[in-house]
Formats: sequence, C-alpha cells, structure tokens
Amino acid sequence: MANIVVDASVLIAIITNEPKKERLIALTRNVDLIAPHSIHWEIGNAFSAMLKRNRISVIDAVKAMRVYQRIPIRMVDVELEETIKLADKLNIYAYDAYLIRCAIKYKSPLLSLDTSLINSAKSVKAQIVEVTS
Repeated sequence: MANIVVDASVLIAIITNEPKKERLIALTRNVDLIAPHSIHWEIGNAFSAMLKRNRISVIDAVKAMRVYQRIPIRMVDVELEETIKLADKLNIYAYDAYLIRCAIKYKSPLLSLDTSLINSAKSVKAQIVEVTS
C-alpha cells in the first residue's frame, strides 16, 4: 500500500469538518498515512490556539482530540540534521521541514492545504498530492 505524508492543515480540515473534508478523505482512501512525530504536537498547538482565540470551547477541543486520535497515522522518524539543513536551505520553520523531509525520506507524496509548505516542497522536488475542489 502506498504512503501519503499528511500535515496538520489536512488533519484539522478533516477533524473540524471543513468544506474540503470529503475531498481529503477521498485522496487518502486506501493509502497509509504517515507523518513525523511532530504532527502530534502541531495538532495540540493548533487547537490550543483556537481556544486562546475563543474559536472553540474546551469541550469541543477535547472531542476534536478524540477524533484526531482515531485517525490511523503511522508516526515516522526523520533525521534532525537533515531537517535543519532543509529548514535553512528553504528558510522555513522546522515543523514544515520535518514534513518535507518525511516526504523525501519515505518517497511519499505530501498532502497539505498550506500553499507555502507546498511551494517549499516543490522547490526541492518532493512529491505533492494536489487538492482540487
């Protein structure tokens, strides 16, 4: 079975029932989802930011964490040194570099709704899954 690297934007869109949810689910059907371990903390950080901005209640955030935990994602390792080199080369944060390194290392396309991340990944010839409506 093929792998797809998923980022936080995709997972949040699915968890919060955003308009692209059905398309994202269709794109990930019959594949293994993989992500660097950092994705776990990115999801927590995203929902804590929503709490801080009063965009979600703590009850809904806890429900969202339960939904997230049911998504079958295989957490994989990426090398910190390679990631830091990539972050420097692309002038991006480590969280984005972890995802790009994951796609390169595991020869798997990256699925993201983050245009900046997609452009950075394309610039180093990482595979991308295009999301169209």
